[in-house]
Amino acid sequence: MSNFAGSNAAITKAATSKAAVSKASSACGDPPFSFTLHVRDNCLCLHVQRAARALARRFDEALRPLGLTQGQFSLLTSLNRPQPPRIGEVSALLAMDRTTLTANLKPLERRGLVKVSVDKADKRSRHLLLTAAGRALLAAAAPVWTRTHAQTERCLTHAKSDILRATLRELS
Repeated sequence: MSNFAGSNAAITKAATSKAAVSKASSACGDPPFSFTLHVRDNCLCLHVQRAARALARRFDEALRPLGLTQGQFSLLTSLNRPQPPRIGEVSALLAMDRTTLTANLKPLERRGLVKVSVDKADKRSRHLLLTAAGRALLAAAAPVWTRTHAQTERCLTHAKSDILRATLRELS
């Protein structure tokens, strides 16, 4: 019986919240549909997100036979350095917070592609090492990425690739 009462209270609270939102929306005035169309046609964030999702799907599909996603490929590539980078360096390069980076490293660690080691000079810091298996997989993925990247660049009919990259760098 108490579960039902709790559920009923939650429903009442949600209905009250919806009523409050509806009342506030009426008081402020609903945005006109023309605003929706304006955002659809002009919002840089929306268009960059849509393009990013489409690109990620394209590269995910190409890399799937190797057991990689585009995000994992980018992460492995970011570790391909003469010296193992610190977590902070990689998170800055990928514009990813450390918690998300750590979560994304876990499956790669389990597969033996990446090793996380403690910095001998600073025990609080961690270095990320691309293992031999990680290097081999990255080497196998490189021609797939190169081919997919070239195909993607050929799809750009209204913009030059270099200009697009430069513009995106300005935003990031």
